[in-house]
Amino acid sequence: MSDKSTAKKQLILERSRDLFCKMGYQQVTMKDVVDACGISRGGLYLYYGNTHDLFLDVLEMETAGLGDENEFMSHIPEDASAAKIIGHFLKEEKKEILDMTDTLTVATYEFFFKHFMDAETNPLRRNFDTSVEILASLILRGIENGELYDVDPRTAARNVLFLTEGMKIAARTMDIDKTIIDQQLMYIIDTLMVTE
Repeated sequence: MSDKSTAKKQLILERSRDLFCKMGYQQVTMKDVVDACGISRGGLYLYYGNTHDLFLDVLEMETAGLGDENEFMSHIPEDASAAKIIGHFLKEEKKEILDMTDTLTVATYEFFFKHFMDAETNPLRRNFDTSVEILASLILRGIENGELYDVDPRTAARNVLFLTEGMKIAARTMDIDKTIIDQQLMYIIDTLMVTE
């Protein structure tokens, strides 16, 4: 792909991401994408024939930054406190729960309720599994350092991720408030972190 083609595809993905964040998956049409990108219909169809394939590439772009466990862990200083890193992660999750305007959460659930994908090809599942491994590694580090209780790291990581993901949906569907979110995040902290 030439530099110009790569740049045009990137523009399509970025503008489409904005549309999916604002409108969800089901409401976005190819015409919406054409209008948002300022390109011709034929220009769009050179890259994407439908919103299904376009959304999958947007989702891949979104999750590409996560990388793998070793890449993520290599950016964390050896002497970094696992408890502080997990605390920072929870703070970032809280921001996303409270401000759902720039997120693909609703579009992602709409997409996957409409299109079943097996675990091997499902980018959402790959992202979740990678997140479990990263968080489990941090939990294990915290256990070894005496910062966290001795729990099964993978089970604890899955619990944290299921709880935060559930709150993202609840924030959109039930309008849960900051107090409830804080209570749930404190429950995670109290369950994992050793206090003197």
